[in-house]
Amino acid sequence: MAESDLLRIAGRQDGMVTVAQALAVGFNRDQIRYLCRTGRWTRVARGCFVPLPQVSASGLRRARIRAAVTSLGPGAFAVLDTAAELHRIAGLRPTSAIHVSVPVDRPRPQRRTDAGLVVHQLTVDGRDLCAVGGVPATTPLRTVADVSLRADRYSAVCALDSALNRGLVTGSDLGTVPALVAGRRGAVAARRCLAEADGRAQSPLETRTRLRCVDGGAPPDDLQLEVRDEDGYLLGVGDLGWRAARLIVEADGQEPHRTPQALYEDRARQNRLVNAGWRILRFTWADTLRPDYIPHTVKAALRSH
Repeated sequence: MAESDLLRIAGRQDGMVTVAQALAVGFNRDQIRYLCRTGRWTRVARGCFVPLPQVSASGLRRARIRAAVTSLGPGAFAVLDTAAELHRIAGLRPTSAIHVSVPVDRPRPQRRTDAGLVVHQLTVDGRDLCAVGGVPATTPLRTVADVSLRADRYSAVCALDSALNRGLVTGSDLGTVPALVAGRRGAVAARRCLAEADGRAQSPLETRTRLRCVDGGAPPDDLQLEVRDEDGYLLGVGDLGWRAARLIVEADGQEPHRTPQALYEDRARQNRLVNAGWRILRFTWADTLRPDYIPHTVKAALRSH
């Protein structure tokens, strides 16, 4: 009975339970220590466990985030990259660190925290907090504002684009970010990133490809460029486009193109565009790691028009 009760609690908390909850349903401390020592339970933070021997990597990650916030007591909330992860804002560099803030009027925890847990004390207005699946976190707007102060330019613009594209923030929302970052370290760079944000980008790869083109002196005329025939039939949509040169750049990520059906549709669309007189260049994530390759290739195609 105690185990089934605890599993029901875990099911409401991303698979995570606290020592207090285990004691409340009938376990004792010796049993808890034994279950953890034998691997039947997985410790995810101080006083927090997943009462299952095996759990998926994504499930364990979510449990660790909830446990980290819970372990720091009332008033704690996820911030920065961790808040972005909860909101599914894409584009930041992968990290195993979990960022949590505690109230500024509370002494910073002096005890050793769990490995990978980074504790902050950020001054955040109550209006800038929300709950994501029951986990307290900064709102999407406050999250991208905070991230833009700390992340490198490409990552920051990717995060801004992702939040815009997913409808988590609007263009008018971003107009309030300068006030949120005013006087904080990194504010000047953050404002520059805001000026480059474009919610039409459908993936971080598209954002990075666009920024490489901009940095290399070959900015695209348009994003999500629609190409139609004389009768108005949609032949295809290009990720980045140069209409006068009839040139399209496609950012080929793994996820959207991995299925046979997706590959078939890509080929059919490309054939329609080529037959209509358009040229197509395709770039991958690895290409964006080479600063000169994408703009050099695009400018060569523009010159050959």
